[in-house]
Amino acid sequence: MLIENRIFDDLRIGDSRELRRLCTQDDLLIFANVSGNHNPMHIVDPDGPGHQEPVAPSMFIGSLVSAVLGNLLPGAGTLYRRQVLDFCGRAHAGEELLARVTVTAKNPEDGTVTLATEVRRCADDSPIMSGEAVVEAPRTRMSYDDRDLPGLIVQRHRHFEALLARAEPLDPLVTAVVCPEEPHSLGGALLAARHTLITPLLVGSAARIHATAQQIGADLSGVEVIDAPDHDAAARLAVEMVTRGEAQALMKGHLHTDALLRPVLDRAKGLRTGRRLTHVFVMDVPGLAHPLLVTDAAINIAPDLMCKRDIVQNAIDLALALGIELPKVGVLSAVETVNPALQSSIDAALLSKMAERGQITGGLVEGPLALDNAVDLGAARTKGLKSPVAGRADILVAPDLDAGNMLAKQLSYISHAEAAGLVVGARVPIILNSRSDDDMARLASCAVAALFHVRGTGA
Repeated sequence: MLIENRIFDDLRIGDSRELRRLCTQDDLLIFANVSGNHNPMHIVDPDGPGHQEPVAPSMFIGSLVSAVLGNLLPGAGTLYRRQVLDFCGRAHAGEELLARVTVTAKNPEDGTVTLATEVRRCADDSPIMSGEAVVEAPRTRMSYDDRDLPGLIVQRHRHFEALLARAEPLDPLVTAVVCPEEPHSLGGALLAARHTLITPLLVGSAARIHATAQQIGADLSGVEVIDAPDHDAAARLAVEMVTRGEAQALMKGHLHTDALLRPVLDRAKGLRTGRRLTHVFVMDVPGLAHPLLVTDAAINIAPDLMCKRDIVQNAIDLALALGIELPKVGVLSAVETVNPALQSSIDAALLSKMAERGQITGGLVEGPLALDNAVDLGAARTKGLKSPVAGRADILVAPDLDAGNMLAKQLSYISHAEAAGLVVGARVPIILNSRSDDDMARLASCAVAALFHVRGTGA
């Protein structure tokens, strides 16, 4: 949008401009970090869920007046001399506010302009702030395009917070934690237990588990520890606990994924369901308005068409469990048109047709899509793609493990996303965490497993 200023000679008594601004929690987080005011009244809900949203700092309200002065009236080139602020109300995150300035006096001798200033709540027109500003009005005409300004993205994991809020009231998921024999894996399991997401059953070397607990200062009173001599034995025992109905989920500790999954895949005694095991990252990407699922980035190296069918169906089932009503699946390739020389584009087109024919259910499947036109509506429109999925994908299906793993790690390490990991397709959810995962990622993985279990059992 082109913004033009009003120079001193153009201004008239009674001239007025205003802007509306939806006050969001991200606004308050940005203001807290820029100003250094970390008063929790302005950052988090002090009374817990269901109570009033965070209170907007008074100086944030005052900054809305500054925005009108600097952008609209007088506009670019305006400099403050004085501002009087009288606060008569409080604003909260989620409320739309109106800031208005009105010219009340001009002083030709020093080029200053006096303006009445106010901020009101749009919903009921109640006053939040009133006052007066004295500014030096610009003498030179200026204009600029606000699209040239850099943007900000807040690294706040709202989607994971929402998942935790949904999962914590559920009954804890009884989870066999396999070989939690180092601080990250044991600490993550105990943290999830404190959040009532899981009831951990610690399966592995009892001596190493207790030594690790002592190392991190954790109390294992009331936590069941089941001794197993080595990693293979621990994984087999954990699977047996599931088959006996003693555990509702598996959680990877300090062992290789292959060692954990080997007894799961055993045709006689394992946890197969007739569908391929596939891995799904549930990612909380800063700036993205919804969780993003990426699959398969950890198990199936070079999936064929029927394996990809299971990858897509498993991801849709998980998305439904997370509350996404009609998951939109973008099947990725390097191009958005079918190219016989590019197998991923052929597979993507066939998966789309399989969804149309009911061989994949519960979601909308579109492919092939390049990454840009799967997640960006502008890119999709530029390519002339018109579908409910293009530019709006909730799930990204990679052509192979290499591509999926690179995509997930790019989102984590460059875009600062958090990633929860779950293996689906077995009789129970299998929680996979990396040693580099932080507390939120570990909690979110357990929350995802709990929600998926509830959907699978119909509880």
